Amino acid sequence: MARITIIETGQVPQKYREQHGSFPDMFARMVRAEDPTATVEVVSIPNGDALPDPGKLEAVLITGAAAGVYDGLDWIAPLEDFVRKAYTNKTPMVGVCFGHQLIAQALGGTVRKSEKGWGIGRHVYQVLPENGVVDGEAVAIAASHQDQVIEPPSDALTILSSEFTPHAGLLYANGATLTVQPHPEFDVGFAEVCCELRDGKAPDDVVATARASLAEPMDTAKLGGAITRFLARRTAP
Repeated sequence: MARITIIETGQVPQKYREQHGSFPDMFARMVRAEDPTATVEVVSIPNGDALPDPGKLEAVLITGAAAGVYDGLDWIAPLEDFVRKAYTNKTPMVGVCFGHQLIAQALGGTVRKSEKGWGIGRHVYQVLPENGVVDGEAVAIAASHQDQVIEPPSDALTILSSEFTPHAGLLYANGATLTVQPHPEFDVGFAEVCCELRDGKAPDDVVATARASLAEPMDTAKLGGAITRFLARRTAP
C-alpha cells in the first residue's frame, strides 16, 4: 500500500473548488483510480503547514501552482531544500507543472516564461522508447502553463517531449524522481476551467483551439497510473 504525501503549492480558485475539489483532491482521485488502497496525506504550503522531513516520507508529490518558481516567494527556497534532501535520500518523488519546474530548478535546471505563450487544452507528447516508466509512443494530456523547463538538470533524462514543450517529462538519474509538465490529475471539466481562466489573457484563437481539443481522447489514466506506480517504488538510499 502506497503512502503518498502531497505538497500543495497552489490552490484552485474558490469558485471552482466546490465542484472540482482542491489540487490534492484531484491527485488523490488519480492515485486511487490506480491503487484504491493508497493512503494520501496533504501538506499545504498556502495554509501555512511546515514541510516535513523527506527522509521520513514514503513518497512525495508536488502539485501545480499559479506562482512561478523564479518569483522569489519566501517558501520557494525551503521547498527547493526539501527537494534536494528528498533527491539525495532517494525518496520517490513526482512533480507536476509547478512541481516539475521547481524540482528542475532545485537540481540545477533553468525555468522561465516561454516565448511560445500559453499551453492549454489537450497536448500530445512523444514518449522516449523503453524509458521504464511510461509506455507507448505518445500520450495526450491536458496542459495549463506559460513557464517551461528550458534547460533540464544534467542528470535528468527527457522522456516526454513536444514541439511546444521540448522537456515535458523528466526522469532523474537517482531512479526515484519523475516530473511532468502536463496535468494527469485534471479531468475534462477542470481542463475546460483552465481554458476559461485564460479568456482575455491568452489570444482568443489559442483559447478556442484549446477548448476544441478537449473533445479528443486523452491518456489521463495511463499517465496517472504510471505516476502512481512510480511513487509506490521502494528505492534504498
